Amino acid sequence: MSVFETNLKNLPLLMRGKVRDIYDVDDQHMLIVTTDRLSAFDVVLPDPIPNKGIVLTQVSNFWFGRLSHIVPNHFSTLTLKDLKLDKEERITLEGRSVVVKKLKPLPVEAIVRGYIIGSGWKDYQQTGKVCGIDLPEGLKLADKLPETLFTPSTKAEVGGHDENISFNKMRALIGGYLADEVKRISLELYQEASKFALSKGIIIADTKFEFGLDEKGKLVLIDEILSPDSSRFWPVDQYQAGVSPPSFDKQFIRDYLETLEWDKKPPGPHLPSDILDKSAAKYQEVADLLLS
Repeated sequence: MSVFETNLKNLPLLMRGKVRDIYDVDDQHMLIVTTDRLSAFDVVLPDPIPNKGIVLTQVSNFWFGRLSHIVPNHFSTLTLKDLKLDKEERITLEGRSVVVKKLKPLPVEAIVRGYIIGSGWKDYQQTGKVCGIDLPEGLKLADKLPETLFTPSTKAEVGGHDENISFNKMRALIGGYLADEVKRISLELYQEASKFALSKGIIIADTKFEFGLDEKGKLVLIDEILSPDSSRFWPVDQYQAGVSPPSFDKQFIRDYLETLEWDKKPPGPHLPSDILDKSAAKYQEVADLLLS
């Protein structure tokens, strides 16, 4: 059963994002439901990917647990059993939901790049830099970067576009100490996750993290982490610099959409069933590798 959208009877909807529906639980908690919606080029497509939300939740929860020694995360002690849900709602939400602490989200996304691909590659071709950071000449598409880069961006509203910003701009937005901590923690998370993923046959080319502050001003890891929606995952055995590697993430969908005459504005085009099924298989494959 695919879940495109949820409408719970007894919990107020706080926000419907590109993929997640977020509900108010009480003064200190909220419910995050990961649906099977898919966004590409910042447009929510009309067809869900079967079980995508469950896979994203499994993978993200795995990483939250594995990396909790580096930084606290938004997990709470509440479960679905503690909420006012009917039987049908509980079945729908099982495996794709988590009750988390309410925190103050930072207005930036922490992007970490280990390889040069995507917008970073386009930037490098035009300027010899990635997000203003100088790089050596002669790098090839998908090359491993000489050192891991931290390239923050603003966090756009639903339907908007994130904007890459300099680290100095990030320091001005959230304060120097906080920015330094976000950078340090993000790089540490990436390095540890990348090492583990490699042992499972997966390269994490790049990823993004989001952070919030608790009532004491302490940094907390939030949203989702190291999932096929927030990261580029490549199979080690098919990786080759100079070509765009096959991907476990939604790059497969992006590549298909690029073959269509679509202006990348809403409404998004419908996807053929074989594309949906192949996408679902790719999401499941990376979960099977990581969680085995």
